Amino acid sequence: MKSYRSVLAAISLLAAAATAGSFFAQYVMGLNPCPLCILQRVAVIAVLAVSALCLLLPAAKPAGRTAAALLVSLPAAWGLYTAVYQIWLQSLPETEQPSCGAPWTFRLKEWPLFDWWRFVVEGFGNCGVREYVLGVPLPVWSALFFCAVLLLVWGMLFKMRRQKG
Repeated sequence: MKSYRSVLAAISLLAAAATAGSFFAQYVMGLNPCPLCILQRVAVIAVLAVSALCLLLPAAKPAGRTAAALLVSLPAAWGLYTAVYQIWLQSLPETEQPSCGAPWTFRLKEWPLFDWWRFVVEGFGNCGVREYVLGVPLPVWSALFFCAVLLLVWGMLFKMRRQKG
C-alpha cells in the first residue's frame, strides 16, 4: 500500500467484512453469540467507524497519521484483549469456566433507542462453548483480525516515518 489513507480504507473494508460475517454467522448460520462475542463485535464496529472517520484526518502530515494510529488502536486493543480473554476462558475445563454474565439485551434494555440497535447486542450464548469457522474457533478469528489491524496501522506508520526520515 502506498499511502496511509489506503491502509485506513483497507482496515475499514476488513472491518465491514468482519461485521457482515458476524451478522451472517448469527442470523443465517444460527450461531448464538455470547456476551464476549458481542463485545468483540462492538469492537470491530468501532474499528470500522474510527478508521472511516480517520480518513478525514490529514494523513499527509505525521501528526494526522499518528492520531489515526492511536485512535484506531484503541478499539482494536480492546477487542484483542476481549478475544484473548475468551480464548483463555475456553481453554479452561468446563467446571472451572466463570460465567460471562447476563446477556447484553438484558443489561441495556432501558437505554435510549434500544429497539433500533438491539440486533447488534442480541445473543444468549455461553462464552465457554467453542464455535468453529473453517476449523478455527471464532475468538481466534477475532484475535487475528485485531492483530492484523494493529500491525497494519502501526507498520505503515513506522514505514512512512523511515521513508521520510
